[in-house]
Parts: sequence; structure tokens; C-alpha cells
Amino acid sequence: MADTIVDAVSHALDEAPARNFRETVDLAVNLRDLDLNDPSKRVDESIVLPSGTGQDTQIVVFATGETAVRAEDVADQVLGKSELEDLGDDTDAAKDLADETDFFVAEAGLMQDIGRYLGTVLGPRGKMPTPLQPDDDVVETVNRMKNTVQLRSRDRRTFHTRVGADDMDADEIAENIDVIIRRLEATLEKGPLNIDSIFVKTTMGPSIEVPA
Repeated sequence: MADTIVDAVSHALDEAPARNFRETVDLAVNLRDLDLNDPSKRVDESIVLPSGTGQDTQIVVFATGETAVRAEDVADQVLGKSELEDLGDDTDAAKDLADETDFFVAEAGLMQDIGRYLGTVLGPRGKMPTPLQPDDDVVETVNRMKNTVQLRSRDRRTFHTRVGADDMDADEIAENIDVIIRRLEATLEKGPLNIDSIFVKTTMGPSIEVPA
């Protein structure tokens, strides 16, 4: 990991004005030389941050039976088939749930119903559930997703993602940023050449450029 990333994070943390609440540390990525009108060229990646997000991640699980019982210990909400049908009849409640939730997980057998009842709400928000296969451990899946962030550019050249919190160590946040940059360089059409600039900042602090 480059020392320049650590230096940029340290600068962002040092320059942030004192607040009486815990601030998120965010990364802004500016892309270039990409036709983002072509969906295949857009950034859409889920990344597990090695140092965690530093924030509470809201996860809702759609499940039944034993899977639902096990999910109760780790998920923020566990919803069964009847709750799913109720959401399908209440668009406002479905939208509120979608906006409040970072990630959804669902038993594979429920995915068809979710598409029918909630597809028009979750699809445009990029929040269709991660399917849980019969052999998958719901506890392990949810715990992994608590440390996951979504990189999604849509059709815009600038997109943001959280990379930590202001009470985390600069090295930890820098490690998260390094993982994100490496993933982008590996997946973008022209690798590093498609990255114009990257900035890191706390919620209320100034933006500090992360040198290439």
C-alpha cells in the first residue's frame, strides 16, 4: 500500500473540524474516457473492506424456517413470505425499507417472489437481494456483508463510497482505499487510465486528493 494514501487520509482526518458525532470517511472517484451510457462500462462492484466500514450496515434477510431463525441473531430484520407479500401491497413501506437498508439477502427460493413483489422498488435502487443458496451459511453471509460497500457509478463520472469512520486509524482507512483502487484498476476498461482523480474526506471536512 502506498504511503501517499496514508498521508492523504491522515491529512483529511487532521483537517476535519471537531464534531460531537461520529463522521463517515468517504471516497470520491472521478472517472474519465468511459462511455457510461453503455451499462457494461459502468462500475458496479461489491467490495469487502479488510478493516470494515466503521459504520452500522443495515441488512434485511428474506427467509423462512431454520434459516430465518439463524438470521435473527445477525440481521437487522428477518422477513418471511407473508411480510414480503404485505410489502408488495404497500409501495410506500417498500420504498422506506429499501432506502433504510444497505443490503438485502434472500433464500434463493424466494427470489422469484421478491422480483414479483419488490422488483420495481429494489431494482432501480440496485438493491436486489444477494441469493442465499441451500449450502450457504446465512450468519457468515450477513457478517461478511456488514463489511461490504457497493461501488456504483451509474451513468455519472463521479461516484462516492464510504471507506471508514473518523475514529478509525488512518492506516486502516488507507487499507480499505487501497483495496478499492486495486479493484477499480483491475475491472475498468483501461485500468488506471480510466481514473481521473480520487479524493478522501470526512462528512463535514475538506476533500483531500489521493495521489495516483
